[in-house]
Amino acid sequence: MNRGMWTFWSTCCFYINIVFTIMYSMKNIISFIICFAVISGACAKKSSNDPPPPANNPDTLPDPPASVADCKKCIILSEQAFQRVAIADLESKKIFWEWTPQASNVKAEHYKWFNNISDAKLVYNNQYILTNASGGGVALIRIADKKTVFYAYAGGNTHSAELLPDGNIVSASSTGNYLTLFTVDTLHFPENVYSKNITVDFGHNVVWDHKNQLLWTAAGKQLLSFQYNFNCTQPDLTLVKSIPLPGKEAHDLFPVYGEEAFWLTNTTNVYKFTLAGEKLEQADVLQPNIKSVSSGPAGFPIIIIKPKESWWTDEVTDAKGNGVYYEKGLKIYKARWFLPNLFSYPADHAIHQCK
Repeated sequence: MNRGMWTFWSTCCFYINIVFTIMYSMKNIISFIICFAVISGACAKKSSNDPPPPANNPDTLPDPPASVADCKKCIILSEQAFQRVAIADLESKKIFWEWTPQASNVKAEHYKWFNNISDAKLVYNNQYILTNASGGGVALIRIADKKTVFYAYAGGNTHSAELLPDGNIVSASSTGNYLTLFTVDTLHFPENVYSKNITVDFGHNVVWDHKNQLLWTAAGKQLLSFQYNFNCTQPDLTLVKSIPLPGKEAHDLFPVYGEEAFWLTNTTNVYKFTLAGEKLEQADVLQPNIKSVSSGPAGFPIIIIKPKESWWTDEVTDAKGNGVYYEKGLKIYKARWFLPNLFSYPADHAIHQCK
């Protein structure tokens, strides 16, 4: 029993003792019953209103890592309450790194491009983050100094972005239904950036498949694969395959850690799609309306984002809904483990651009 509860029950017993004294002196059982009922009711009311103990005692939690490179178990958050990309450390239960356009080198007239961050992926040997926002912006950020080394405008409620092998970038936008290919030049942006749109239904996701050299997107009711032309100055895509999907409005598409497979979500279900045999099976996670899924090695549970309001939540949970990270007031849209993605990129993947 903690000190607060001990004090509370000691006080109750003190008053009950007074009641017995009054009863003995007054020889009045009715007075005893009335007094005892009032005090017991007050005690019970206080007990029911006692706040639960805090889930995490800040005095016992460790400090967050000194730098992002020291992360042992961290999560990248697409966090919309403060229009930022954030990195949360699970050991200290704290956000200890964040990027906002206002605190970077993004021009003031372009801040609105990064309203409602909608995805953030770890790239280039865990040293950069590729992010995008519903405002239409796409940005490549250096983690060490939070510099935006490239950004451009895709428009159309951008939901996801991906690196291509030559350093160019592709994004997916749902309003207007398209993918956008960008030629990346880290010395000349955001004006006069070459871009080309490719029509897809309900553009919400895009993933590069390093082994098979294909670009994948789950578009509405179809899983599409594209061949990239590796043209630095005029990047383009050619459709290779279209695989029918159940349901509608495919949402998240992200590699299953350590496997040649995807997590795939739509409005009603979460699936695992295995490339070998093109096998689609319902995943053993909470359903429906899951905004993102991310997995890791042993010790890293599958994490999901299931909205509590509209399209956001203040909590990252595991596949069964158990809390993994919570902070009151956050509006988290997607969450990804801070882990290398060897499905999409080679093990040694230094930043580069197409020339």
